[in-house]
This record gives sequence, C-alpha cells and structure tokens, in this order.
Amino acid sequence: MSGVLGPKELLALYAQGLFPMADGREDTRAAIVDPPLRGILPLNALHIPRRLRRTVRQNIYDVRVDSAFGAVVEACAAREDTWISHGIEYLYDGLFTEGHAHCVECWQGDDLVGGLYGVRLGGAFFGESMFSTARDASKVALVHLCARLIQGGFTLLDTQFITSHLGQFGAEEIARADYHKRLEKALPLKGDFAALPTGTNGQNALAIVDGAQAS
Repeated sequence: MSGVLGPKELLALYAQGLFPMADGREDTRAAIVDPPLRGILPLNALHIPRRLRRTVRQNIYDVRVDSAFGAVVEACAAREDTWISHGIEYLYDGLFTEGHAHCVECWQGDDLVGGLYGVRLGGAFFGESMFSTARDASKVALVHLCARLIQGGFTLLDTQFITSHLGQFGAEEIARADYHKRLEKALPLKGDFAALPTGTNGQNALAIVDGAQAS
C-alpha cells in the first residue's frame, strides 16, 4: 500500500471523508472506506462518567503528547483483529513526520500503558485507534484529547465507528451525508493541536471539556 499512497494522497482521502482499512497486520492491500453510518464524538456534549472523572482528576498517569507516536501505533496494531497493516503504519508515520498525525499517551514511570492516535486536518480530527494495558488509560487519553481539541478550536472529532467504549462518552452515529456536511464546515478552520500546553493536568482538562458544554 505504501507504494500506492503517500502522506499527501492520504490527506486528500481524509478531506473527502475516506479512510483506509486492511484485513490484518500482514495484509499488503487496504480498502478505502466511506461507511454509510459514521461515528462522531460531539465536543460540546461529551459525557464523562463519574468514576472516570475521579481517575482523571487524580492524575495517576503522566499524560504526554507526540512523544512516542510509533510506539502508540504499534501498540494499537498489536490486537489480533487489527486493521493496521505495516503499510498503513508506514503511511501514518509519514503523516506524523509532516505534522498531520498526533498521539496522546498515558505513562506510568517508563511504561507506556495507554494512548490513542489520529489525523489532524483543518478543524477536524480523525481518531484512528486506541489501546490500554492499565485501567482506564485509553479513556484518560481520550479526555485529554477532547480538551486539546476544544482548546484548539476543532469542531469535528471523527471516531469512524461506534463502540461501547465510545458510547460511554456520548458518541453518535450519523448518516454519511450529514458527516460530509460537517466535514466540509470543519476543513477550512485552522485547528491548533498545540493550543493546550503539554503537561496540562486532569482537573484543567475536565474544566475545558465542561466549559465547552456550558457555552
């Protein structure tokens, strides 16, 4: 796949509402997907369960940004049913190098225990995958991601599909046509992924998320 697409071509697919998926880690080809129903997480209507709020406030994880992108993608690809082939991983590494892909990580000491990654384009962020080897680590990363997107002026958080994990946060499934309209409005914006200082604690992240709902 890496011989067919490069980072620029991949970004062009995202601008059209498309994304790649492989059938497995060793798959040498990938489908370009535009599902009839699309998952999104409304940044102005996030639901954070009470127990997770407590975990976020306790700052039990050291939350970092873009310090171990390759490790996060590799951990996400370690699932038995992964759609992240080696070719897709190569492409996202290229996007990261060019500043269009980002990750949020949760650490315990020297151990990377959770995180997520995705693609940034205009005022849209396309969440790709997440992983966790410690309790609620990926959920904590998601809360910090949402705070970062809100602070940076993003208007669309694309989750691709709906899972029970995302459903806890108020994820919605919308029709393809509705998704494309929202994407069209988000693309001309200039979302700033670095607007939130690195090292922002959990209490401040929650305040940003709650503030977006109040506005």
